[in-house]
Amino acid sequence: MAIALQHITDQIRAAAAAKTPLRIRGHGSKDFYGETRQGTLLDTGSLTGITSYEPTELVVTVRAGTPLPELEAALAEMGQCLAFEPPRFGASGGTCGGMVATALSGPSRASNGGVRDFVLGVQLINGRAEHLTFGGQVMKNVAGYDVTRLMVGSLGTLAVLTDISLKVLPVAPAEATLVFAVDQATALAQLHRWGGQPLPLNASCWLRDDSAPGAPERLLVRLRGAAAAVDSAIKKMTQTLPGKLIDPAQASADWSACRDQRLPFFTQGAAKDAAGGKALALWRLSLPQTTPVLDLPWPQLVEWHGGQRWLWAPASAQQQLRQTAAAAGGFATLFIADSAVSTGATGIFHPLNGALMAIHQRLKAEFDPVGIFNPGRLYAAL
Repeated sequence: MAIALQHITDQIRAAAAAKTPLRIRGHGSKDFYGETRQGTLLDTGSLTGITSYEPTELVVTVRAGTPLPELEAALAEMGQCLAFEPPRFGASGGTCGGMVATALSGPSRASNGGVRDFVLGVQLINGRAEHLTFGGQVMKNVAGYDVTRLMVGSLGTLAVLTDISLKVLPVAPAEATLVFAVDQATALAQLHRWGGQPLPLNASCWLRDDSAPGAPERLLVRLRGAAAAVDSAIKKMTQTLPGKLIDPAQASADWSACRDQRLPFFTQGAAKDAAGGKALALWRLSLPQTTPVLDLPWPQLVEWHGGQRWLWAPASAQQQLRQTAAAAGGFATLFIADSAVSTGATGIFHPLNGALMAIHQRLKAEFDPVGIFNPGRLYAAL
């Protein structure tokens, strides 16, 4: 570990002296995400291992290059989990550093919180080749600026993560998934009503299955909690809206596919793109959960009780999508674009206003004064 850490530190110091950009990378499972990827490769894959795990304290510290499946397997042995359900992309499943740098969360995000809510502390190397520690292994340990959470979602533009401390949670004692045959408007309205009741809602997904005859529309709702609470919720919800339970094994497979974007909506959207010769992109709209059905011509998949909506649309639709999202109080991200799609004028992420961009630039100058870390990955000006 010490040798690997020293090698990375030396590479950063040399790059800073030569003003040579570095492209930070673990397993590369999220190379598709973000703007341009340029510079000399800085591989964090050698920084592996769980350095500290206290199951009774619900805290684990892991090195940034540790494969995400390896961490989740260790937690599962103790009946614990990452409550934000980070997605796995690619054969390796990605690394813990990539999980924090991209801040991507899975189906339970709306109920349990996101990556940022579970990161307790980090160790990092800044653009001056200084190895620094922020935060710790408890929730209430922050005095002054919360630097730890600045790293979440920064896409490696501020520093190289070396170690991460995370809060974990016990696996829920009971789980069930209900499916309802309803259209999107009914699903959103019902989720809003259920959200105001004491129900153990954990995740939801509304989708239309264009691959099946009649293109059925379905709402899946996952319940997690005490067995009595889950049983009571099943009875109450199915009395309100006709629905049925899904076999647990099938439900588990479906939620994993939703988390990792392996549902037909995600895979067939890309296939239609190739077959039709049109350059479609996968867009993610992050919105208030109470936002009604959007007046858009493209099929959608709705998660997070209405808070996250996916759709395949041309990159040229960016103005319409971003105006629609902004009008609802949210934003639109061009999540996956074919290599033939030019994103130079479009931009991957929703544009920042002048004040927010100025803050981003000052943070970049403080952590990475020469600008060597993942230049342009988040925004062209960073």
